[in-house]
Amino acid sequence: MKTIGLMLTKMVFARFLAILLGMTLFVLMLDALSNMDSILAYNNDDYTALLRYAGLRFPQVASTFWNMSLLLAVLLTLVELAWRDEMVALWAAGISPFQIMLMLLPLGIVLGIGQFAINDRAVPATAKVLREWGVGDYANKRLQMGERDPIWMRAGNDIMRAEKANAKATRLEGVTIFRRDREGLLIEQIIARSARRENGRWLLRDVLIYSRDNVAPGRVAAMVYSGNLRFAAAGARSGDPEEMSLADLRYFVVNQGFGIRPAFVYEAWWHKRISLVLAAWLMMAVCVPLAARYRRGGAVGYMFGAGVTIGFAYFIFDGISMTIGEMGLAPPWAAAWIPVAALALLTAALAMRAETVS
Repeated sequence: MKTIGLMLTKMVFARFLAILLGMTLFVLMLDALSNMDSILAYNNDDYTALLRYAGLRFPQVASTFWNMSLLLAVLLTLVELAWRDEMVALWAAGISPFQIMLMLLPLGIVLGIGQFAINDRAVPATAKVLREWGVGDYANKRLQMGERDPIWMRAGNDIMRAEKANAKATRLEGVTIFRRDREGLLIEQIIARSARRENGRWLLRDVLIYSRDNVAPGRVAAMVYSGNLRFAAAGARSGDPEEMSLADLRYFVVNQGFGIRPAFVYEAWWHKRISLVLAAWLMMAVCVPLAARYRRGGAVGYMFGAGVTIGFAYFIFDGISMTIGEMGLAPPWAAAWIPVAALALLTAALAMRAETVS
């Protein structure tokens, strides 16, 4: 039993790496060529920058095709075994679909943790550089990282945005404070040329005040703001949840999204990041009962087609569910976990049906 498990694990893993690398490198080549002018312009016509750009984009592209590659790898493995009638030998030896699914569980957990690590560590790290380059999809959301970084802060219901900040964020320039009531409605907007933190309070200079009441804007030379501000994490100031670490997502949830996006958007992506660990194994497990149904080599085409259909249906359902969660039409946990739960139920139903037929 252990030998069979190791054989299946090696076959799936080898095909997974080949498919993932093939798809990722193909997409990276097209991406680099389509953005070649912008890449070379930013790097002073240094052609090695194309390779650096591909390296920076690799984690994000690989994560996009991760589960798809895993699905195809399992299907190709099962098709190969079924074509040689080796699956029939496994069933005849008394090995059930549930046992094969358990054999693949260690690989599924390892690959799930691997995808989680890529999304939680590699993608946020490379996104910082890509935003600085401002190439391709990052052209419209370019943010210079460092002391010139736009920074977001929150104090109670109030939101502050500063265009520039020093390294310790004790001196700010281009400050805008959005004062809100308990319902989150704007009460007052304060615009200041600069702000300096002194004795736990902010001293604003050259201040313009707009009120939601029908009154003329007011201008003062200086004023004090006493809000206890909390800062948006420096590596996540763009507010793009798919490019943030798990810790950054939780930080934004606790601080109500710092006014960049609603807190439930970051909460949905927090749950989504956790679900990656389980989704990888389920993507493999759902294919195994199909091999029990289409036992002979002549039916491998039906098995492959059914597996691809289930996989793509899951990807579409998952995307729709996350969109609904980001719109606030469903609880964040439901948006992330319902597709995974549906895939788990489908896998269990197919496995039980295969056991009954056997």
